[in-house]
Amino acid sequence: MKKSGRYDTSALIEAQFEPGSRGRVLKNLLGIKTKSEMDVVEQKEQFRAIEELAGIYGQSHRFTAEDVCNIHRIWLRPIYTWAGQYRQVNLSKGDFPFAAAQQIPRLMAEFEKGPLRQFTPCRFSSMDEVLKALAIVHTELILIHPFREGNGRVARLLANLMAAQAGLPFLDFTGIIRGRKRQEYFTAIQVALDRNYKPMEKIFSDVIERTLQA
Repeated sequence: MKKSGRYDTSALIEAQFEPGSRGRVLKNLLGIKTKSEMDVVEQKEQFRAIEELAGIYGQSHRFTAEDVCNIHRIWLRPIYTWAGQYRQVNLSKGDFPFAAAQQIPRLMAEFEKGPLRQFTPCRFSSMDEVLKALAIVHTELILIHPFREGNGRVARLLANLMAAQAGLPFLDFTGIIRGRKRQEYFTAIQVALDRNYKPMEKIFSDVIERTLQA
């Protein structure tokens, strides 16, 4: 097994690192060798992507598995050759394994027929229903972890597109991916294995409250 610094992977093309990056940056189209530079570029492309995606997916759109791939592709196509493609390697976060790579097509098909069909378009009459929709879709996508890189950010991009359908502004997730809240976020994902989405609903409630206050 090789380690990418964030995940354990097997040695397929997606696990190749950029020469000279000391195993910290995945092989990319831009020849970037440092993680700090890659973080800046990925964030810049993410801002571009959200504007492009907002023009594609409207208020009444029901998302599909292919849409999730398209979100990933639009964001990362300038950086990685495999943008928008399901991963071919197994990934884990510490001792927590995500879905096996060979199961991803089936799981994404079930994700489309289940949560995506049930909760999009995200146009519900109460905030409780919106929170439930955001929490379930977000958590189930994270648990599948369909891509080699960028799963959390793709899930947040999708959450923002759903939030827009619900009439909410662009959500500020900064507080949940840093410091103490980061562990609460990972715990909320883990307990969702038992279909307990309440912790993630609380996280989205906090995100929306902070966003509206700002």
